[in-house]
Amino acid sequence: MNAAEITMTPTMTPPAPAELIPGDSLVIGTGRTRRFVGREHGAGVSYFFVDNEPGEGPGLHWHPYAETWVVLDGVARIRIGEQTLVARPGDTATVPAGVWHGFTNAGEGRLRVLCIHASDVIIQTWAE
Repeated sequence: MNAAEITMTPTMTPPAPAELIPGDSLVIGTGRTRRFVGREHGAGVSYFFVDNEPGEGPGLHWHPYAETWVVLDGVARIRIGEQTLVARPGDTATVPAGVWHGFTNAGEGRLRVLCIHASDVIIQTWAE
Protein backbone atom coordinates (compact mmCIF):
# COMPACT_ATOMS: atom_id res chain seq x y z
CA MET A 1 0.00 0.00 0.00
CA ASN A 2 1.19 3.53 -0.83
CA ALA A 3 1.97 5.56 2.34
CA ALA A 4 -0.02 8.45 0.89
CA GLU A 5 -3.14 6.31 0.51
CA ILE A 6 -6.13 7.06 2.68
CA THR A 7 -6.70 4.19 5.08
CA MET A 8 -9.89 5.46 6.72
CA THR A 9 -12.77 3.02 6.91
CA PRO A 10 -16.06 4.69 5.97
CA THR A 11 -19.04 4.51 8.29
CA MET A 12 -22.77 5.19 8.17
CA THR A 13 -22.66 6.63 11.70
CA PRO A 14 -21.31 10.20 11.89
CA PRO A 15 -19.66 11.28 15.16
CA ALA A 16 -22.43 13.86 15.69
CA PRO A 17 -25.93 14.21 14.28
CA ALA A 18 -26.08 15.90 10.88
CA GLU A 19 -27.37 19.46 11.02
CA LEU A 20 -29.05 21.74 8.54
CA ILE A 21 -28.13 25.40 8.96
CA PRO A 22 -31.01 27.65 7.84
CA GLY A 23 -29.85 30.36 5.46
CA ASP A 24 -31.61 33.05 7.50
CA SER A 25 -29.42 32.22 10.52
CA LEU A 26 -26.29 33.13 8.51
CA VAL A 27 -27.43 36.58 7.31
CA ILE A 28 -25.08 39.44 8.21
CA GLY A 29 -26.87 42.54 9.52
CA THR A 30 -29.82 43.73 7.45
CA GLY A 31 -28.44 42.73 4.03
CA ARG A 32 -28.76 39.54 1.99
CA THR A 33 -25.16 38.34 2.37
CA ARG A 34 -24.60 35.25 4.52
CA ARG A 35 -21.48 34.17 6.43
CA PHE A 36 -20.73 30.54 7.30
CA VAL A 37 -17.86 29.90 9.73
CA GLY A 38 -16.88 26.25 9.33
CA ARG A 39 -15.43 25.75 12.80
CA GLU A 40 -18.86 26.45 14.32
CA HIS A 41 -20.31 23.53 12.35
CA GLY A 42 -17.47 20.99 12.17
CA ALA A 43 -16.42 21.99 8.64
CA GLY A 44 -12.89 22.66 7.38
CA VAL A 45 -13.97 25.56 5.11
CA SER A 46 -15.90 28.80 5.56
CA TYR A 47 -17.77 30.95 3.04
CA PHE A 48 -19.63 34.13 2.25
CA PHE A 49 -22.71 33.87 0.06
CA VAL A 50 -22.74 37.39 -1.38
CA ASP A 51 -25.90 38.96 -2.81
CA ASN A 52 -25.06 42.54 -3.88
CA GLU A 53 -26.68 45.34 -5.85
CA PRO A 54 -24.83 47.03 -8.75
CA GLY A 55 -21.69 48.84 -7.60
CA GLU A 56 -21.51 47.01 -4.27
CA GLY A 57 -18.73 44.70 -3.14
CA PRO A 58 -15.99 44.30 -0.56
CA GLY A 59 -13.03 46.68 -0.72
CA LEU A 60 -9.42 45.54 -0.85
CA HIS A 61 -8.47 42.97 1.76
CA TRP A 62 -6.37 39.81 2.11
CA HIS A 63 -6.44 36.46 3.94
CA PRO A 64 -3.67 34.14 5.22
CA TYR A 65 -5.23 31.36 3.09
CA ALA A 66 -6.58 31.03 -0.46
CA GLU A 67 -10.08 32.16 -1.42
CA THR A 68 -12.13 30.84 -4.36
CA TRP A 69 -15.11 32.59 -5.94
CA VAL A 70 -17.91 30.96 -7.90
CA VAL A 71 -20.19 33.43 -9.68
CA LEU A 72 -23.79 32.23 -9.57
CA ASP A 73 -25.62 35.26 -11.05
CA GLY A 74 -24.54 38.63 -12.38
CA VAL A 75 -21.17 40.09 -13.35
CA ALA A 76 -18.25 40.50 -10.94
CA ARG A 77 -15.22 42.70 -11.50
CA ILE A 78 -12.58 40.91 -9.41
CA ARG A 79 -9.31 42.56 -8.46
CA ILE A 80 -6.44 40.20 -7.60
CA GLY A 81 -3.32 42.20 -6.87
CA GLU A 82 -2.73 44.35 -9.98
CA GLN A 83 -4.95 42.18 -12.19
CA THR A 84 -8.65 42.69 -12.94
CA LEU A 85 -10.89 39.84 -14.10
CA VAL A 86 -14.52 40.01 -15.23
CA ALA A 87 -16.45 36.92 -14.13
CA ARG A 88 -19.91 35.79 -15.20
CA PRO A 89 -22.24 32.99 -14.06
CA GLY A 90 -20.39 29.68 -13.91
CA ASP A 91 -16.94 31.30 -13.76
CA THR A 92 -14.52 30.48 -10.93
CA ALA A 93 -11.47 32.46 -9.80
CA THR A 94 -9.00 31.90 -6.96
CA VAL A 95 -6.69 34.27 -5.10
CA PRO A 96 -3.62 32.89 -3.29
CA ALA A 97 -2.96 33.55 0.38
CA GLY A 98 -1.57 36.98 1.19
CA VAL A 99 -2.64 38.77 -2.02
CA TRP A 100 -4.78 41.93 -1.87
CA HIS A 101 -8.14 41.43 -3.57
CA GLY A 102 -11.74 42.57 -3.74
CA PHE A 103 -14.68 42.57 -6.14
CA THR A 104 -17.55 44.74 -7.26
CA ASN A 105 -20.89 44.03 -8.87
CA ALA A 106 -20.16 45.30 -12.39
CA GLY A 107 -23.54 44.32 -13.85
CA GLU A 108 -26.95 45.92 -14.02
CA GLY A 109 -28.68 43.33 -11.82
CA ARG A 110 -27.84 41.59 -8.56
CA LEU A 111 -24.56 39.75 -8.13
CA ARG A 112 -24.66 36.42 -6.34
CA VAL A 113 -21.28 34.82 -5.67
CA LEU A 114 -20.06 32.08 -3.35
CA CYS A 115 -16.74 33.08 -1.73
CA ILE A 116 -15.08 29.94 -0.34
CA HIS A 117 -12.40 30.44 2.32
CA ALA A 118 -9.87 27.60 2.67
CA SER A 119 -10.07 27.86 6.47
CA ASP A 120 -12.45 26.83 9.23
CA VAL A 121 -12.47 30.49 10.38
CA ILE A 122 -12.64 33.74 8.43
CA ILE A 123 -9.62 36.04 8.84
CA GLN A 124 -9.64 39.31 6.87
CA THR A 125 -7.29 42.29 6.93
CA TRP A 126 -8.74 45.38 5.24
CA ALA A 127 -6.73 47.98 3.31
CA GLU A 128 -8.78 50.78 4.89
